[in-house]
This record gives sequence, structure tokens and C-alpha cells, in this order.
Amino acid sequence: MDLHDTITIEELDKPYFVWFEDNWRHDDILHTHKKGQLVYVESGFQYITVDGKIYLLPQNHAAWIPPGFMHKTNSHSEKIKLMIMFADTNPNISFHHEINVFSVPPVLKEMIKYAERWSKNTSKDQDEMLFLQALFNELPRFVEHSLKLHISLPKDKRLSEPMEYLHKHYQEDIRIEDLSDIVLLSLRTLERIFKKETGMTLSKYQQILRIIKSLELLSSGDLTISETAYKVGYRSVQAFTRSFQSVMQTKPTDFVKTTQ
Repeated sequence: MDLHDTITIEELDKPYFVWFEDNWRHDDILHTHKKGQLVYVESGFQYITVDGKIYLLPQNHAAWIPPGFMHKTNSHSEKIKLMIMFADTNPNISFHHEINVFSVPPVLKEMIKYAERWSKNTSKDQDEMLFLQALFNELPRFVEHSLKLHISLPKDKRLSEPMEYLHKHYQEDIRIEDLSDIVLLSLRTLERIFKKETGMTLSKYQQILRIIKSLELLSSGDLTISETAYKVGYRSVQAFTRSFQSVMQTKPTDFVKTTQ
């Protein structure tokens, strides 16, 4: 469902607005809002492009999108339940102007679910305002351990073909030499461009790709941890667990428990 078909967020004369919907379909065209936006994935998973980076929102994770940031969705699971909340922001609070993707703690989860009672309410409500004011005031503390789980979209066109190959074959053992052969660039030049465009080495980028894909698979609930590990290219569950823990700061078993 496209939110803009029925309600224009910018025209609402209230500091907060709540929108919950089953089978939500967020805009897949780049757009911005004057308000900040909290996107919570209750079930399923969602990819969101914000400010030139693609972020994964697994189940029970949320993203804070600052006002004025261009964003859109890329893809999502077939069954997804998103909860969207908009809020006026304070220009003097640095958090309001930073993108954050984070695991939603139990207290915030309950607060978000409680706020569903005001979904699509376009009129002013004092109880709604006080409750959501408290929620958003606490939001910076809820995201203190936010993830940096994203992949950058390269602007250098010379990376288009090797990046496409990498995204299709991330589960294979890929060397930087393989990509340099594809794009006909010297190894040194490709390494320099790759690091400049993505902010990381090829091995780190491939690790992030694998973990993002594993989170997508774990969120679907169709595969075991062992099956997921081999599916994304790890040769053992132990290697997958170590890699997963280094990126997510939690074990795959902990993640599965929190999403079921």
C-alpha cells in the first residue's frame, strides 16, 4: 500500500503521526519527508536505500531515517508487517540527523505496539502526543548499540560490472584478481577504487553481503542455521557463527530466538 495515495504527511498539522498496516508496501521510488521517520519491521524483512546506501531491516529491527534524506525500498519478503512513525525533529539534537538501524529492545517494541491505537489518526490527540513524545525522547538511548549493517552503492561506473558479479556470486570464493579481470583494470587501481567507493576491502564487503543474506534467510524461518551457513558460502557452521558474531555482536542462535 502506498502511503501517499491517501494521506500527505507534510500537510498534517501535528508533531507525530502513526501508520501501521498489514502487508505494508513502502514507496519504492526515491522520496523525502520533512519529518523524521521510524520504520519498524515486526515480521519479515525489508531493504531500504537511504542516502546512497542499502540497509537491511531484519525482523524486530528498526531504522531511523532523518528528515530530508532521500530514501526508498528495494525489496521485501512476501509476508511483512511494517510499522511507520513520523516525528518532528530538533535541529539541535545530532541523533535526529543520523541514519540508524538497530535491534528493537523489548521496552521499545511494547511502546511501538501500544502506539498502534493511534494509527492513521489525523486529528490532534493530547494523549497520543505525550506518549509519542516520550517514545521519541528515549529513542537515542534505545539505539546506542545500533548496527552499521549496510552496503554502499558505488558511484564510479567502472565498478558496476564487478559489483554486479560480486552480488550474484557472493557465496563463492572471490578474489580481487577475479574482479579486475572482469573490468579490465589493474589490480592496484581496482583495489583503490573499491576501497574508496565502499569504505572497505573486498573480503569485508563480501562478509557483509553474506551476513545480510543470512539475516534475510533466518528471518524467513525456512532454513536452519546450518542450512543458512552453507547457503551463503560458509564451509562450516563454526566459521559462519564467528563471522556472524563479529558483524552482529550476537550469535545466530540468539537472533533466531528473538525473531520467533
